[in-house]
Amino acid sequence: MTKEEKIAAFDPNGLASNSNLFGLPFNYAESQVVVLPVPWEVTVSYSAGTANAPTAIKEASLQVDLYDAFLVDAWKRGVLMLEVDERLSTKSLKHRKLAEQYLDKLEAGESDEELLKVLNKACKEMVDWVEAQATQVLEDGKLMALLGGDHSTPLGYLQALAKRHDSFGILQIDAHADLRVAYEGFKYSHASIMYNALKIEQVSKLVQVGIRDYCESEKEIVINNPERVSTFFDKDIKQASYAGRTWKEQVDLIVSELPQKVYLSFDIDGLDPKLCPNTGTPVAGGFEVEEVLFLLERVVGSGRQIIGLDLNEVSPGEDEWDANVGARLLYRLCNIMMKSAE
Repeated sequence: MTKEEKIAAFDPNGLASNSNLFGLPFNYAESQVVVLPVPWEVTVSYSAGTANAPTAIKEASLQVDLYDAFLVDAWKRGVLMLEVDERLSTKSLKHRKLAEQYLDKLEAGESDEELLKVLNKACKEMVDWVEAQATQVLEDGKLMALLGGDHSTPLGYLQALAKRHDSFGILQIDAHADLRVAYEGFKYSHASIMYNALKIEQVSKLVQVGIRDYCESEKEIVINNPERVSTFFDKDIKQASYAGRTWKEQVDLIVSELPQKVYLSFDIDGLDPKLCPNTGTPVAGGFEVEEVLFLLERVVGSGRQIIGLDLNEVSPGEDEWDANVGARLLYRLCNIMMKSAE
């Protein structure tokens, strides 16, 4: 059956008729966006569970209505999630247990450099795996969305993009600055993703939005790199709105800091934690979903191109709420990326 025949036979208003992401009927060749699941959370320092996100979001996606006013008939373009690599999942679980042993020793004032080397080596292998997977998807002419896992997972994707683009910026939606240097000794920590990203020469600008939990050394990185890092703190955003500045006015300031090509890195804890209560490190404050989507639609409306994205730190919990929010957000993000590619 051709893609056109599949479109003609598919009912976007009915119940999902298969178990594919969003219940869509398309194969890899027929899909404009490919979602790479990365079930990895070795360096999570508070609550685990994010490694289960890809599977849980895929299941929840079957309840997502497919109409999107921002990109009518978006579903016809095709979004496909690759199969979860069970070897990677097993490796994450094994090394997460080792990381817990390491952190217990750290809290007791002890050091285990050999164990730390093992953990950093495993994380580096994950980064290399992601880079190889992303490189193949991009070479196939696809747009790619990475679905974590913790926020350490997109580094390899950024490295793959750096081989294809001379310069691009990162728009980070997050509660945390993620600018720590090898947090807790983990070179590839989820809390170090943006510090590591800034090591990539092609990353010309990092624009952080919604940050509300950070340490002094991270603030110093922001202050000392005004040309390369622009941070819009949650407190400043809220206080500006209390003083009468509209969200549109603030969004226009944010968008003006971005270069032409933009990579979106979305940590779910950038949202109000009522929307993601089981995420690893929830922080009071944050955004409503439509506030962030308004920002992203303004990015596209400005003529900028979203060249890739990730969604991370969704932890399903005991019910479907977090996965439900994650699935709906993933659909909208993929559609926004496709719209920007027109």
